[in-house]
Amino acid sequence: MDAPQPHPWRLDARGQRIFDVLLATGLLLPVTAFVLTDDGLAWTVLSLAQLVPLYWRRHHATAVFAVVALASAAQVLVIDVPIWSQVAFPVAIYSVARHSSALAAGGSLAVGVCASGVAALDWFRALDEPVSWMAVVSYALFMVAIVATAWALGALGRVRRAYVDGLVERGERIAREADQRAELAASAERARIAREMHDVVAHGLSVIVVQADGARYAAAADPGVATATLETIAATGRDSLTEMRRLLGLLRAGEETGWRPQPGLADLPALVEDARAGGAEVDAALPEDEVVVPDGVALTAYRVVQESLSNVRKHAGPSPHVRLRVSAGSELVVEVEDDGRGAATADDHRGHGLVGMRERVTVHGGSFEAGPRPGGGFRVAARLPL
Repeated sequence: MDAPQPHPWRLDARGQRIFDVLLATGLLLPVTAFVLTDDGLAWTVLSLAQLVPLYWRRHHATAVFAVVALASAAQVLVIDVPIWSQVAFPVAIYSVARHSSALAAGGSLAVGVCASGVAALDWFRALDEPVSWMAVVSYALFMVAIVATAWALGALGRVRRAYVDGLVERGERIAREADQRAELAASAERARIAREMHDVVAHGLSVIVVQADGARYAAAADPGVATATLETIAATGRDSLTEMRRLLGLLRAGEETGWRPQPGLADLPALVEDARAGGAEVDAALPEDEVVVPDGVALTAYRVVQESLSNVRKHAGPSPHVRLRVSAGSELVVEVEDDGRGAATADDHRGHGLVGMRERVTVHGGSFEAGPRPGGGFRVAARLPL
């Protein structure tokens, strides 16, 4: 599976707090110069009323804008000239558009447009010489442009945040669904393994029961401890077989419960012939007929080869060359390699063949590897201890 993609870079809560403090503090520093002016007290109070709320602009954007707007309205009544702290107004509008609702952002924009017109009239009225309406309108439009720019930047930031959050949530949901599918595939495969192991073990227990019954009948001429022991073995075998069928039979999920022989190493040549009939060129090295391995291990090896050749048929492309090696020594080794294009095939995360093979091999304490081959193609290797 592809490596998880990192989340978009953002300031964490601590970084956001530090940024807000630095911003508000930096805007407050020039206020110290107002004390030296004739209207120092009024300028200082209004500046503090407009700039101090910016410390909380991120988490209380609407309330901060309301305070800044009221302080700006008071400035019209007290001072007839622009002051430095008015920079808080576009910052507050940006904060509302960025961190509050769309309704609050629209309201702040309307207030900002009206405030621009009022401020232009107030400031030009304080001039000693007459000013044309064109100059007033031009100045008002300039301030409206500042307000609109701040609002647009905030709105774009809010939309982008919602879009990125949606992408992150979708990616996390897809990852969770992929994990759930893998878990369901593993569970289904374990159930299938349990069903097949039931048939393997049940066959062995049936043989025990038959042999125990035969021994009991043969020992009937000497009714001693041997007869009682054989009867106990037979009863125990029957009880164990009945109990195992009752428990593992629940896993059959409506499948046919009739007895059928499970495939093993002797059935591998049939898989090879089927693969060749499908157009693959298979170079197979299989164990001799006299090689004897446990039934469960043989079944697992068969399923690994079967699933591997099935994947070759599905993904390797036309006329692939397949190298199949199955050897038995201290462990049973299964290797399936091809030179096809399966390693480059897009993974839709819906197939569970590799998951199932890994589960089967792990049940027997073995190791499993699967992945692209150097130079192209795909390789599956399983080692099962004997």
